[in-house]
Amino acid sequence: MFKKFFKYWEIVAVFAVAAFGSFYLGYINGVNQPKEIIVRGITNVGDEDVTADFGIFWQALNKIKSEHVDGEKVTDKDLIYGAIGGMVNALDDPNTVFFPPEDGKKFEEDVSGSFGGIGAEIGIRDDQLIIVAPLKDSPAEKAGLRAKDKILAVDKKPSSGLSVNDGVKTIRGEIGTDVTLTILRNGWEKPRDFVITRQEIKVPTLDWDLKGDGYMHFKLYSFNENAPYLFYRAAAETLFANAKGIVLDLRNDPGGFLEVAVNLAGWYLDRGDIVTIEKFRSGDERVFRANGNGALKNIPTVILVNGGSASASEIMAGALRDHLGVKLVGEKTFGKGSVQELFRLKDDSSLKVTVANWVTPNGTVIDKKGLDPDIEVKFTEKDAELGRDPQLDKAIEVLRELTK
Repeated sequence: MFKKFFKYWEIVAVFAVAAFGSFYLGYINGVNQPKEIIVRGITNVGDEDVTADFGIFWQALNKIKSEHVDGEKVTDKDLIYGAIGGMVNALDDPNTVFFPPEDGKKFEEDVSGSFGGIGAEIGIRDDQLIIVAPLKDSPAEKAGLRAKDKILAVDKKPSSGLSVNDGVKTIRGEIGTDVTLTILRNGWEKPRDFVITRQEIKVPTLDWDLKGDGYMHFKLYSFNENAPYLFYRAAAETLFANAKGIVLDLRNDPGGFLEVAVNLAGWYLDRGDIVTIEKFRSGDERVFRANGNGALKNIPTVILVNGGSASASEIMAGALRDHLGVKLVGEKTFGKGSVQELFRLKDDSSLKVTVANWVTPNGTVIDKKGLDPDIEVKFTEKDAELGRDPQLDKAIEVLRELTK
């Protein structure tokens, strides 16, 4: 299956990543004869020339290597990787990330769906490292972490300034070891420490069950490779049982593959209906349309969302609301509506680059804004302590009204 998020391309590095063997020739020449260099032919730049005085770079590099007290200890490769990281940081986009080879390997482990850690999707909001969503039955969930929790420190070291990638690297560790997260939650007067034992993490996909009153509850945890087949089974069981309605529960679902969201939306939408639109910097658009059978479109459905519903979850929720008027119940979604592609560089380092933004069929921008619920229902600390779920209760109440 083609995976939009993690599409690997072989590209030619424009900057000085290539040809480390000729590094010194270039930098000596650059120091001695700094000049303005015109860079042409960069993909997606268009016909406009891009100019930059790279002589400044070479001069700064020379000073670091010759004058810094530890200049002789740092390798040329580390300096180049640091320079690339600086270019990425200049974009002020937490979703565009440079991965040195070792970090790129860890990133691929995430994609495979099995890895060691605490079992939580990590993100950044307002320059603060946060929990996007804890995974089902993960150490993070069992410890009590919740969507939108702010991570102030990891093992007592402040998290301010950490990228998502650095945060993940810091939180991970050997299976069976402990990590302490200092967490601040909305409504708390002061932060609290959570000690969590790292485990091998298996990403769950979908649970479903028929409630006693005839309503089916789909709990979708991830839009991963297993989701289309499991959703097919759940849909078939729903149709055979003549269920009166469906609660599609996307709470704490951080997303996954775009193609999976399009596939699942096809159970509700007519073939050819728009699921989402990608808008590129050039002004070009790419439209993704449903290609399913719409078998569930006549079954009343309510979608549950919260601050941990992100990416593919928001795409599917937005599409079903725009086309069918499906009600969203719960809390405002996360607001992760940008498209990343992974570009493999020649030394096995890689760049995850934001290349487009998603909008819903009616043109609603998702990124950094999220989707507002039609019916807002909070889930409180007290609800968690007492084991009650007012959001699910409200969704079933709405279904009862729709199926009278």
